[in-house]
Amino acid sequence: MTDDTPDDAPQDMTQTFPGGLRKLAEQLGKRQAALKYREGEALPPLDCDLDAIAARRVPMDLAPPPEGSSSSTRKWYAIASEMKGKSELAVLHGVLVANLRKRTCPAHAPALFRRLWAEKRLELFDQLTTRWLISAAITFADVGETEADRRLGQSLNLLFSVMKLYEAERLYSGLSPQTPFKMRDRLVADLPMEMPNFALIDGDLEANLLAPIWLEAQQSDGVGPLALELLDRLNRDPGTLFRRLALLRGAKRRKARRE
Repeated sequence: MTDDTPDDAPQDMTQTFPGGLRKLAEQLGKRQAALKYREGEALPPLDCDLDAIAARRVPMDLAPPPEGSSSSTRKWYAIASEMKGKSELAVLHGVLVANLRKRTCPAHAPALFRRLWAEKRLELFDQLTTRWLISAAITFADVGETEADRRLGQSLNLLFSVMKLYEAERLYSGLSPQTPFKMRDRLVADLPMEMPNFALIDGDLEANLLAPIWLEAQQSDGVGPLALELLDRLNRDPGTLFRRLALLRGAKRRKARRE
């Protein structure tokens, strides 16, 4: 081990996940226990008045739930605390996402989630942060009404989950998300899993990754508009891997013209 290796790092790193991926599946299962509802607690019915919910605002002075409250009440409070001053529609959406991530949930929750996106898409775009929009897109992977919606939701799940892993790990470089690496610092080394390196100027990996998602979104009535909104936000965000690669590409082309 190097001097930078944490003291509690496993001595044998022949496997990244000791015990194999089965351990990850077990870990995931523990986090999927259904939320508990008590008498008098329930999601709004499928035919609830969404206009009335959208018109109400989350109070700025929310009182925390009493000790011993149900898991559904605690989840509602956690989400509402994040949405203070916003429409209660945003809270309902968050609670639906939380329920739909579990192994079981109220029977009408998938249909109510889809109804929100069919009838209140523009309000949700306005009220929800990009983080919550990504969560919504990922939820479509499980509860989309069509195979096309579920497939597109899964593609977005993989895209943004891998982006989050990479961007979180990159912060340990000491560079901000908006700062590209310097061309002179590039290390010549083999990529893991025997993958060929990415050709900065002529590589088509970005197109192969993003363009199919964009094309599928054009054909999807369910999650499609949400996917297009997220891809547009990705394109405009200055702190993504794709923007840094574009900056590096530009620097490399300018250097080539000078030589």
